[in-house]
Formats: sequence, structure tokens, C-alpha cells
Amino acid sequence: MKDVLITDFSGSLEAEGFLSWLHERGASVTHLDWTGLEGTNCYCDEAAQAQILALLPESLPRLRWIDTGDYHYMSHLLALRETDPFHLVLLDHHPDNQEPAFGGVLSCGGWVKALREENPLVRDILTIGPEGCPQALPDGWAAERKGERVYISLDKDILSRSFARTDWSQGEHTPAQVCGMLEALIGPMKLAAIDICGGITPEKGATPEDLRLNRETDIALYQFLSGLYL
Repeated sequence: MKDVLITDFSGSLEAEGFLSWLHERGASVTHLDWTGLEGTNCYCDEAAQAQILALLPESLPRLRWIDTGDYHYMSHLLALRETDPFHLVLLDHHPDNQEPAFGGVLSCGGWVKALREENPLVRDILTIGPEGCPQALPDGWAAERKGERVYISLDKDILSRSFARTDWSQGEHTPAQVCGMLEALIGPMKLAAIDICGGITPEKGATPEDLRLNRETDIALYQFLSGLYL
């Protein structure tokens, strides 16, 4: 079983049963329980950022679940731990490059813009999934960067509602399409890390069927990725 990092703000992964599934199978889980941390829901204020960065362990697993899409800004904060140049590939139904609504506060909808402006190690940023962006990995993109490092961020809202349920609008991709892109990236390139977000909590209206679907998809992604880069 591969080591996995869980950054837990909402309890969504526990509610769907993915966290208990990992424990039952003996996975090495670094579970950071931040459910009581203020200033983190959709926006991450400066005080919360400082706490998060101070509490992150020295060594981080490359495989990461970072809660629902409301906390996608964790991709930016986790990428601050990178010490070598990397390319970002974002698989998402939204570009996450908006201007912040509140005076420069890091947000789930603007973290890509913050990453581009604040992290000098970022090389290319490839976004797949939103309207106006590629819907698949462009031919030759990974091959042209063979041996270079890639940080992948996957929001499950890129998936059809037949496979995942989130609290944001969703795309129409299938898990097979997403896994095909992941394999095409990780094959020629060096994986720096991959983080996964997306889901919905019972507090936001998740039904038992929503939670079951999300659990099944998270398990499938974990098993696929564990085999892909052993």
C-alpha cells in the first residue's frame, strides 16, 4: 500500500468511508485533522496559511487527498515544499485562476493564479477540463518534457456525476479518460506529487449514494496510482 497524505478540513473522506478503507488495508496514512482550523473554508486567510505551513510534516507522501474542492488552494501550499522546478498539470472542470474577491486572500478559485505569480519553480501550467481548455492531454506534451518533474492536481469535478458527486458544477469525463491522462503523464515524466480533491459533505447535502460513489472513485484512483508508480 502506498503512503498517502490526507489534509482533513471538512471530514468528507471520513464520511464517505475512504479514510477507514485506507486504515483497514494497512496503508500508511498521514492524517492531518484540521477540522477545527478557522479561516479555511473556500478562502484561506493569512493566519490559517501560517498555521498550515507550520504544521505540515517535514516529509510528505507524493500521493495526497486534500478534501473537497473548497480546499483546492492546498495544492498551492503543498507545492511550496517543492525544491526543484516542476510543471503543473491541472485536471479540473474550473480553471481556478480567478482574481481573489477579498484583497489577495488565497482561495480555492484563485490558487493557480497565486501559484503562477508566487512560485518561481513553476514552469508550464497545463489546464485540462474547463470550457475553452483542452479536454485531453495534448499530443506530445509529456514527451516533449520527458524526464522533467510534474505536479498533478486532480479535482474530481472533472468527472461526470455518474462517477463522482461534488459541491461544484461538473464535467463529463470518465475515470478511464482521467486515468489514461495520468498514465500518459507519469510514464515519461517524473512525478513530483499528485493531489486529489473533490467531494461533498453531509452538511452540504451529500446523500448516501453520493458518498458511496465518491468512496468507490477514491478507492479506484488510489489503487490505480499505487500500481502506476510503485
